[in-house]
Amino acid sequence: MAVNLSNLRPPRGSRHRKVRVGRGIGSKLGKTAGKGNKGQKSRKGYSRRAGFEGGQMPLHRRIPKRGFHNPFDRNFTVVNVEMLNGFAAGETVTPDALVARGLMRRERDALKILGDGNLKVALTVCAHAFSKSAQEKITGAGGKVELLS
Repeated sequence: MAVNLSNLRPPRGSRHRKVRVGRGIGSKLGKTAGKGNKGQKSRKGYSRRAGFEGGQMPLHRRIPKRGFHNPFDRNFTVVNVEMLNGFAAGETVTPDALVARGLMRRERDALKILGDGNLKVALTVCAHAFSKSAQEKITGAGGKVELLS
């Protein structure tokens, strides 16, 4: 049989009739409509907000608050100069290129190049931050340093 718009049907058992609660004792969900007897949850208009513990002091308010969270803190992914030797001479090293090679995990972190090890290849390195020694080693190998905003 050809399937076309006139004979499309949903799969068997995927469509259910809505349960109508509070419609008499014959429906098995009459009287209290499946809400049990009394209490906050049985009343109309009840909605529990996240973290509500029935009036008990909630956990997020019982635990002492300590320290300071800096909202402007930046997470840097650190890559050493020595790890850049795998790139070909004259290549441009960007955060995307490092992610592709598995030297950096996430693209959303800022990239900082540190000066551990020696660089044997002339590269153009684009990063969000450089240590002084890393800058010297990159330029010393004949490469260029570019700061990303």
